[in-house]
Amino acid sequence: MRGQGPMMTKEDVSASPMPVQIGLLNLKREEELCRWDAYIDKHPTGSFFHYSGWLRAVRDHHDHEIFPLVAQNSEDEILALLPLVAINSPLFGRSLISSAFSVGGGIVSDNLKATAMLAKRAALMAAQQKAAYVELRGGEKPDGWVSKSKTYAGFVNKILPDSEEALLAIPRKKRADIRKAIKAETAGQLEFIEQARIDDVYSLYACSLRNLGTPVFSIGWLRALAKNFSSDRVSFSLVKANAKPVAGLVSFWHKNRVMPYYVGALPQARELHAYDYLYWKLMEMARERGVSDFDFGRSKYDTGSFAYKTYWGFQPTPLFYHYHLGGGQKIPDINPDNPKFNLATKVWKKLPLPMANILGPIVARHLA
Repeated sequence: MRGQGPMMTKEDVSASPMPVQIGLLNLKREEELCRWDAYIDKHPTGSFFHYSGWLRAVRDHHDHEIFPLVAQNSEDEILALLPLVAINSPLFGRSLISSAFSVGGGIVSDNLKATAMLAKRAALMAAQQKAAYVELRGGEKPDGWVSKSKTYAGFVNKILPDSEEALLAIPRKKRADIRKAIKAETAGQLEFIEQARIDDVYSLYACSLRNLGTPVFSIGWLRALAKNFSSDRVSFSLVKANAKPVAGLVSFWHKNRVMPYYVGALPQARELHAYDYLYWKLMEMARERGVSDFDFGRSKYDTGSFAYKTYWGFQPTPLFYHYHLGGGQKIPDINPDNPKFNLATKVWKKLPLPMANILGPIVARHLA
């Protein structure tokens, strides 16, 4: 197969008479993986969740079927791609999601025809596999698909090059909390560990999710990510208070962006301002690496995490998810705040932590 050619605009490629061919990425061929990832590297809408490493981790750990669709021309130049994951849930039925276990995904394309053909192939696959719907988390909206944008918002800010200037840009109340944490660091009470043990971070995250009433995945998922991405792409950070771990964070690094993704802490972390300290130190870490964007991730509207991010001065941007629905299907509402899950959430909060950690991965693999 030929190497990836120069990136082309949609107008340039769409005008080309070359036919568009749809196929599946071979996850066992290193050459194809490199071409796929190179396309993501170059494309402005390519995300961390589009990489082949994410797909391999989902396949190997969660044991879901992967359909990495790729559109190419007759010269083997990639025109568009769509990573789909088949989720077969006993609770919610079968669906195809791009990309599963993520907040992003969707079609990445330079070609209008290729976009339409990928969407058509995804819809056909859904029918063949009796999937209730196809969900694209972001990316372009295919013609004829429906979208929702009032469930989640994203939060992204620039990281100012000067530390003190960045601190002054944070609203007064949150800035005061951060200064308290910095003072505690100076006094030797708080410590930030850039690269911590996965086990230490996971134990804090698992505890935090149980307290929220949410099933946790197994530690194997974090190990799968560490296996498929280098340490400069996936980092495991820790905050210690008086030498005891109190907060842990898994962050993803993509191009000029850092995204704190999985965060967990002990209950006492709040009064210690360990969350504030953790995010501030990650910003400092990103500044040292020359990273320009801090992606605070998604939050559901009218939740505590949504409000917390606004306290930092981040402004919400609606996230658009696109759906192809089977006959009679409605746009799914699978999230922890769905009223249908309230009772399950209350019960889960009361489970002993060891039991929650055993049962959690059984449930979590279906909550993609």
